[in-house]
Amino acid sequence: MSPTRRALRLQLTLGLVFVAVCGVGVATGAWGSEGHRPAAAVAHGMGSADVVGAGSGGSAAADRWAADYTPEEFAAYTQALDGHYIGVGLWVVGSPQGQVRVSRTLPKGPAGRADVRAGDRLLEVGGVPVTGMPVTEVVALLRGGAAGRVGSSVTLLLQRGTEVRALTLRRAVLDEGDVRVDHPESGVTRISMDAFTVGVSEQVQAAVHQAQLNPAKDGRGILLDLRGNSGGLVSEAVATASAFLDGGRVALYQPEGGGAREVLTAARGGDTATPLVVLVDGGTMSAAELVTGALRDRGRAVVVGRPTFGKGAVQQPQTLSDGMVQEHTVGNYLTPSGISPDGQGIQPDVVVPPAASAQAAENTALTVLDDLSGGSGQ
Repeated sequence: MSPTRRALRLQLTLGLVFVAVCGVGVATGAWGSEGHRPAAAVAHGMGSADVVGAGSGGSAAADRWAADYTPEEFAAYTQALDGHYIGVGLWVVGSPQGQVRVSRTLPKGPAGRADVRAGDRLLEVGGVPVTGMPVTEVVALLRGGAAGRVGSSVTLLLQRGTEVRALTLRRAVLDEGDVRVDHPESGVTRISMDAFTVGVSEQVQAAVHQAQLNPAKDGRGILLDLRGNSGGLVSEAVATASAFLDGGRVALYQPEGGGAREVLTAARGGDTATPLVVLVDGGTMSAAELVTGALRDRGRAVVVGRPTFGKGAVQQPQTLSDGMVQEHTVGNYLTPSGISPDGQGIQPDVVVPPAASAQAAENTALTVLDDLSGGSGQ
């Protein structure tokens, strides 16, 4: 075990690791992906709106999540739910100081082919300075709204070290799986998810099954990395939670204006034995918070990281007579214990300091996983 990991272990007693989860905290969003600003889709009688920012402008002042979209914008956002989107293939993260940096690129996307790398600082998008701008707005600039069609261009001003360069990239239709599986350390399966688009739950279930087949290789446990996950389809979120549960509640849905609550239930037969840690941050939103809350409240996982974004509202789209599409809130989801994350987020069991790096957060999560599994780590 490294000295850093050893020091972390001393700080994380078993009493802290196994403490019952309750309480919520104020969330600050920090991550963004140009590919995942999905529009609503109905699942289990409810929408899954995870719209980060508005389309052509907000609507219904009393509804802070309402948004209006042109037909072109809505079609693009709906396309994102199928794992396709128009963009340049990069992800951005904001710092407490307001800097915006590239956190990841799609290797075969326009940005990756132009040698844009993780760690590059993004200074401008289309001539607009982005320092201090919320990452959701940066994402909107990268996507280009209704003007962001295939082949349309966008100029980025980037800084790497002391070098500043301008790149003009052409947007393309991109397709990347929202689930990545790797092994950051011996015996650990890490499942990273960017969004809950069509088919992601099957990929998660396959990864969990594979880990079960290789106890010698994956016996320390599973790290479910939901940092920067912008949410998505409720049906996919419920099916993902089902991979780690054996029936029972995943969430409650409360319609606007009262009415009977609907119980969203996990499928039977999920893996309830493998040690599990969920890693979150301020960019963990909506459907991702639904999964986090379910696994936390059910005592299935220890949640590590920073408070989540705080979106429990559910939206549904409605096409207007002029062709515009309006999304409005139709209800709220609650965690199995009846807590709403809306406006407050989910407070992790083990909180990572705001100034800690992404790697430090991961180290903390791996240390907690060691404690759960009784392993010695590296």
